[in-house]
Amino acid sequence: MSTDTTSPSVPARSPSSVRAGTGDPVPPADAPPPPAAGAAVVLDLRDVAFVRNGRTILEHVDLTVRAGEHWALVGPNGAGKSTILSLCGARDHPTRGEVDVLGSTLGRVDVQALHSMIGHVNPRHPLRTPLTIQEVVLTGITGTTEWRQRWEPTRAEVDRARALVTDMGLGGKEHEPWTTLSQGERGRTIIARALVADPALLLLDEPSTGLDVAAREQLLATIDAVRVTHPEVASVLVTHHLEELPTSTSHALLLAPGRVSAAGRADEVLTTEAVSRCFAHPVHVERRHGRWRASAGPGTA
Repeated sequence: MSTDTTSPSVPARSPSSVRAGTGDPVPPADAPPPPAAGAAVVLDLRDVAFVRNGRTILEHVDLTVRAGEHWALVGPNGAGKSTILSLCGARDHPTRGEVDVLGSTLGRVDVQALHSMIGHVNPRHPLRTPLTIQEVVLTGITGTTEWRQRWEPTRAEVDRARALVTDMGLGGKEHEPWTTLSQGERGRTIIARALVADPALLLLDEPSTGLDVAAREQLLATIDAVRVTHPEVASVLVTHHLEELPTSTSHALLLAPGRVSAAGRADEVLTTEAVSRCFAHPVHVERRHGRWRASAGPGTA
């Protein structure tokens, strides 16, 4: 699709408050503060439909995300969660309806300019070469998977990458190659990569995929810490499992196949009745110590 070169309108953000280079732990955000009144709209999907190869994947989807909000997209396999994430990341365009990303409407903006302001966390990061942790993080500045030839980062960019590596609990390992990292270490490296360009929006596509329990908990604690140190950054996280939601999740959208089943504040949406209806199966939902848990049990199918 042809686009013009209108520069995207970026919500105003405060300077990053990362504890650069300290590695100090950040307390978990059991109850993240709500966004300030009038917080800028970062994402706005209005009556969106998406059709691929004659098949309707999404229909009548509405979603508004404001600066500082942390949304979870939850639903069964094939419901269309990853498609919504691709629209939020300006990687796809809607078949019908409108999608505004960082103040600009898809189809009327240079999407490459938008991409530089969106951080992606994808545990299936397709890197195949033995770049070091620090080099992988720095590729977040160029927006490439591999190291860009004839590109050299500035001293400030290197310092920021090193600080983020330390803040992810990987201090002292910045020169270790990607090919030798555990899945958990890769996950934290990819979060640092997503943050290095100081994005306004963070998209997390099933970030706990492939992790054991300990690595999952460490990753979720890292996400909570990032949300404390970057309070102005909005985020959208996709998952199938309520157990994989960080405590800092503020809002949730339940997606039944192709349509929104429920959306709003997380505590009001992630209920036994609503989740059972979305998955078309009786599920019991409870929340303890800020974390959600789902199990087979009485509910409304």
